[in-house]
Amino acid sequence: MARVFLLAAALLLASAGQTEARVTPGVHSDRIVVPRAERSRPAVAPGKPGSLLVVPGRTRVSGPGRLFRFAVEVEGGLPVDRSEFAAQVVDVLSHPRSWGGRGAVAFQRVRFGPVDFRITLASPTLTDDLCAPLPTKGIYSCAQAGRAVLNASRWLRGAAAYGHRLHRYRVYMVNHEVGHVLGRGHAFCPAAGAPAPVMVQQTKGVAPCRPNPWPLAWERDLPVRREGRG
Repeated sequence: MARVFLLAAALLLASAGQTEARVTPGVHSDRIVVPRAERSRPAVAPGKPGSLLVVPGRTRVSGPGRLFRFAVEVEGGLPVDRSEFAAQVVDVLSHPRSWGGRGAVAFQRVRFGPVDFRITLASPTLTDDLCAPLPTKGIYSCAQAGRAVLNASRWLRGAAAYGHRLHRYRVYMVNHEVGHVLGRGHAFCPAAGAPAPVMVQQTKGVAPCRPNPWPLAWERDLPVRREGRG
């Protein structure tokens, strides 16, 4: 339990408007800052740190396209309400501006049975383990081996490109990593002042584009594959 409270209470130096955290290669911490609004009603995911539990629940199919079934997993001990996390993921993927908005793909969250991919919220250390050999360095997320792995530190404190708009950054996280699962590679800023493609690595910065958490029309029109990386 002491680990849980340390996990929830630290990293207070990293506000949403700051630049990337300073990380020594190969050395990082699992201490995670919880935004003030969420600290007012603390929750802790069940299970032990380092273990993943599937969040109970099932949703309807979100659209008419090719169906992708997914499960939501949360590492034990993280300072999050796992049901709220799963609901936010579903809200993003079922939104008409997400990957299914043009009818090419559809999503359904399930708990049991075969899945096409998993969306996983993990501590920095477990993120690095699940993403290897990709160099997430305790501060990035990835898509790897059938998982869209979301770094809990990022989920809870955001990134400089989004400032205090944490909800929009979370939308970006889900769309970006699921985009990799669907076979999308990284994109680049097309022009100064333009909305950034969602497959830009916006966690690292978005200038001279503008932050944008939703896939652009041309991104959604690309062919769908089962899985990507990065």
